[in-house]
Amino acid sequence: MDSRETDKDLRDAQNLPYDPDTLRRINEHPCYSQDARHVFGRCHVAVAPKCNIQCNYCVRDYDCVNESRPGVTSEILAPGDALERIDEVVSRMKHIKVVGIAGPGDPLANEETFETLRLVHEKYPDVILCISTNGLLLPEKIDILEKYGVRNITVTLNAIDPAIGEKIYTFVEYGGKKYHGREAAELLLKNQMKGIEEAVKRKMLVKINTVYIPGVNDQHIPEIAKKVGAMGVFNFNIIPLIPQYKFKDVVPPTPADKAKMHELCAPYVRQMRHCQRCRADAVGILGKDVQNEFGCCGKGDGSGKGCSGE
Repeated sequence: MDSRETDKDLRDAQNLPYDPDTLRRINEHPCYSQDARHVFGRCHVAVAPKCNIQCNYCVRDYDCVNESRPGVTSEILAPGDALERIDEVVSRMKHIKVVGIAGPGDPLANEETFETLRLVHEKYPDVILCISTNGLLLPEKIDILEKYGVRNITVTLNAIDPAIGEKIYTFVEYGGKKYHGREAAELLLKNQMKGIEEAVKRKMLVKINTVYIPGVNDQHIPEIAKKVGAMGVFNFNIIPLIPQYKFKDVVPPTPADKAKMHELCAPYVRQMRHCQRCRADAVGILGKDVQNEFGCCGKGDGSGKGCSGE
């Protein structure tokens, strides 16, 4: 079956009573529209190195130019350098409609994120600003996100049961304290739910990323979809596990497994089926990344050296 047919629910969103700006943020964002992915691109700027949780599947490498997965970037940019990168990208690629911050750590745990958002919002007020977060700090940072025009938010939500969540996270750092086990999972989930609820209330477009981890949360994923669908999130993205770190020996789900999981979740919430597991410095159309064409701060030879203090 053609993927465009399976994503009819995304196209049906155009018939819902969204205001013109919200429709634009759907129609021009490649993660929110199956059709947009073929026409419009995004520019991720990697300004957020620190993370406040440790997922058991996550390894962040800063200089890995040939690997495409979340948490990977060739360089860390300062906010001013990020703006220069965006200047060059949008001057050369008129189809770039989205500027996103997706790490390599958690954007909300880095002050550089908010300075970058301020600079971009002031210079490019019509660009679609987007962040991807674990949600731990979303309730307390949502005011500043709204102030700087962030209206598209992705939250990685891997469990709505702390008994499952504690199998996925090594620790959570919050308020100057490090939490482990069930306590960490409960704290993270509480803040995720509060942040998602608040974002939806403010009419932000919320996408949920759920990492599909066989033997850990696989039987639980439809429950997540049902919960977030009822909360009013826009779409739901299932990301097959990349085996690494503590889950390096877990056999990842097959494409058929992923497709079946989408069908189990589809009754509850729109499905995003075309995810490319973007790098933190991805540039271009999904699946056709060209970040290597842009050197250090847009000025170098593409080696990725110099901006991260190396």
